[in-house]
Amino acid sequence: MALDQSFVGRSYPPTAPYEVGVEKIREFAAAIGDPHPAYRDRAAAAVLGHPQVIAPPTFVFSISYAAAGQVIEDPQLGLDYSRVVHGDQKFVYTRPVRAGDRLTVVTTIEAIRSHAGNDVLDIRGDVRDDTGVHVVTAWTKLVARGTGVEES
Repeated sequence: MALDQSFVGRSYPPTAPYEVGVEKIREFAAAIGDPHPAYRDRAAAAVLGHPQVIAPPTFVFSISYAAAGQVIEDPQLGLDYSRVVHGDQKFVYTRPVRAGDRLTVVTTIEAIRSHAGNDVLDIRGDVRDDTGVHVVTAWTKLVARGTGVEES
């Protein structure tokens, strides 16, 4: 069953603040194999003009995708998550994520399309710090694979 187009433009409440920790950044950088010193050492980050260790660009995926859970779990939308694959990801930064940031995410459904029997859902996550200043916008594309059974 195709997803309801009336959900396009729907925004969900901000998430609870996520406090970015130095160790979380270091662990993430190690997990993705990125040796950049600004992800591990405050002095290296300071040389680049940052007051604290910064996170790799894809670090914010973990909090923006968790926030997208509000969409995924919305019973009114009717998304069958067992049929979902991650289609694409994009980030546009105002500034890097830094250790000590307290970030919230407001999630919005930007588009719902049907393509070749699949539903394609574009979700935008606007990430702000605890002063309300924009840090990054993350776009996630989810594809809900069709059942292969034609509906009448």
